[in-house]
Amino acid sequence: MQNAIVKTNFNFPRQKDVYKGKVRDVYNIDDNYLVMVVSDRISAFDVVLPEGVPFKGQVLNQIAAKFLDATADIVPNWKVETPDPMVTVGHFCEPFKVEMVIRGYLTGHAWREYKSGKRELCGNPLPEGMVENQKFDQPLITPTTKADVGHDEDISREEILKQGLVSEDDYAMLEKYTRELFQRGSEMAAEKGLILVDTKYEFGKKDGKIYLIDEIHTPDSSRYFYADGYEERLKNGEKQRQLSKEFVRQWLIENGFEGKDGQKVPDMNEAYIKEVSERYIELFEKITGETFEKAKAEDVAGRIEKNVTEYLNGLLK
Repeated sequence: MQNAIVKTNFNFPRQKDVYKGKVRDVYNIDDNYLVMVVSDRISAFDVVLPEGVPFKGQVLNQIAAKFLDATADIVPNWKVETPDPMVTVGHFCEPFKVEMVIRGYLTGHAWREYKSGKRELCGNPLPEGMVENQKFDQPLITPTTKADVGHDEDISREEILKQGLVSEDDYAMLEKYTRELFQRGSEMAAEKGLILVDTKYEFGKKDGKIYLIDEIHTPDSSRYFYADGYEERLKNGEKQRQLSKEFVRQWLIENGFEGKDGQKVPDMNEAYIKEVSERYIELFEKITGETFEKAKAEDVAGRIEKNVTEYLNGLLK
């Protein structure tokens, strides 16, 4: 297998600390900039799987960079530069304690909740008689709490305001930006023969201004269907052809793992890891309309360290 980066331990110029998330390792540079290294780790059901997926980090980082640039007219975002295929350097922002999830279709987590009998999701009433993958009349905003450890939890707008997680004025702006970003993402997906089904956005603040932060419209944060055949598959009750991380979740479910206590993560053999890598590359090419160019993979950590250090030395002069 190609070299997959699952751990990083860099020491960049003016580095203060590092936060290691499920997939991203975020290095704090002087409380002013962040260096986000998108690793090849893969997570599902809030669990990091034991094996890395080659080129996954590059796919996620480059898709996110493309969509950050394509939406900068809607909301300012944290990105300053991408000095390496797996790295974005951007503004240090104080993140809001909620993630803004928006759903255009009844699928995934929303469908699992609906199928269990729930008719309300994060304060949004759900009509009777819907079927899996059916389009909502209007996209629903279904926020979650932002958990440092464990599972993010669904939360309503009312509860967010009641708990003081976000001010009323800021929350109104987060909803506005979320709808506009989803609209733009949906239009860009449609141009490529895809449907942006659902996604999540994270926001933060710097100097009193709201920024879009982290990733946007990647297969880890979003779900896409192929538009061709969507209606026919819906009518026949068939599974939709989709581009997202859902295929990994389905594989885990089929192998007896849903992130519940006592369950063991199934072994990912080399053939399956290669398949996941190829699916991520396929998704990159479908979403962007560009050919994926694999970055040099002999000494990935060394390449990242060199590229980022050279960039920071110039930035911090």
